Amino acid sequence: MTNSLIQEPQEELLNAIRNGQQAVVEMVKTWVETVKSATPKVPSLQLPLADRLPKPEEVVSGAYDFAEKLLASQREFAGELFKATAPLLPGHGSGAQDGAAAQ
Repeated sequence: MTNSLIQEPQEELLNAIRNGQQAVVEMVKTWVETVKSATPKVPSLQLPLADRLPKPEEVVSGAYDFAEKLLASQREFAGELFKATAPLLPGHGSGAQDGAAAQ
């Protein structure tokens, strides 16, 4: 099996997801403009310590940074598990299955 058999469907799926996400972003932008034009100006509230709170963009960025680290850790873990179990696969040394297959 070649990588293209795996990669092509993955790329198609990612493109479909990106297109759907872009459509949602455009829809939300339109909705925001409609709401802004239809609602009166509301004075901004001054919450205590609001200046110390992280901005929404920082919260999202931090969450994705953490998710990237978590995914990298899981990938490393899966790789180590694969290495640990590789001697049990046919053709990888003198495992019991290799000896049985030769008989």
